[in-house]
Amino acid sequence: MSSPTQAHTSPAPHQEISAEQATRIAAAAADAKMGDDIVALEVTELTSIADFFLVVTGHSSTQVDAIYQSIDAALSQSGREPINIEGRGEGRWILMDYGDLVVHVFIDEARDFYGLERLWGDAPRLALGDDRTP
Repeated sequence: MSSPTQAHTSPAPHQEISAEQATRIAAAAADAKMGDDIVALEVTELTSIADFFLVVTGHSSTQVDAIYQSIDAALSQSGREPINIEGRGEGRWILMDYGDLVVHVFIDEARDFYGLERLWGDAPRLALGDDRTP
């Protein structure tokens, strides 16, 4: 006797989310791990590198890694995987490149030293809600 065949159904594919949506998801994930001074810069008109930079501060290498993991998981659940990740082993500055979004998770001193907000001072800030953006 043979058993009946069951129809195989694939899970629904993820809908493509925009760079702005990805930025907001990443910011919320960073906030969930107590990321500090979360700033989203819209760099679309200033560079071809990405559409948005998200800059976040962690106060220890452990927190920087936790913020990275939270962002990675949240964006992965949204169908986004990074093209490249740099700096994970050091825990001072983790860069996550998603193509149209680049996430920078810094420890305090590294963020002050590199000054991305000063470097990209002409970039408009994306309002993230709460009190995270002026």
